[in-house]
Amino acid sequence: MFIVKNVKTEEQLELAFQIRKKVFVEEQGVPEHLELDEHDKSANHFIVLDSDKVIAAARIREYEPKVGKVERVCVLPEYRGKRIGILIMQAIEKFAIEQGYSKLKLNAQSYAVPFYEKLNYIVSSPEFLDAGIPHRSMEKAI
Repeated sequence: MFIVKNVKTEEQLELAFQIRKKVFVEEQGVPEHLELDEHDKSANHFIVLDSDKVIAAARIREYEPKVGKVERVCVLPEYRGKRIGILIMQAIEKFAIEQGYSKLKLNAQSYAVPFYEKLNYIVSSPEFLDAGIPHRSMEKAI
């Protein structure tokens, strides 16, 4: 059984960072100084647990008044295709509604656009490179 948690402790935050490093830095080659950034201090972080093992992470931060930006959504390779991404996105959207946000934005890696479209996000930009990886901006009214 998978459990999504809003990160509350430094230990949980470090576990989220470890998942992000495995996926973005080690697997995708994103430089660590770009992956861990100044927004980590103010963002709300989420993790997904399989028993006691952290298997996914994401964060959301206020982007502008009433608009949240979802970032750093990642799932360990061996857990992909098991609806983990959907679980963490549902938790983030619930949190965003509770915070009074009316819209969510994100920059999806281009290969992941269909995943976000299934969650009713709409492409809002042409393709662009971020950390050398093709992305598209997307948004959703909530």
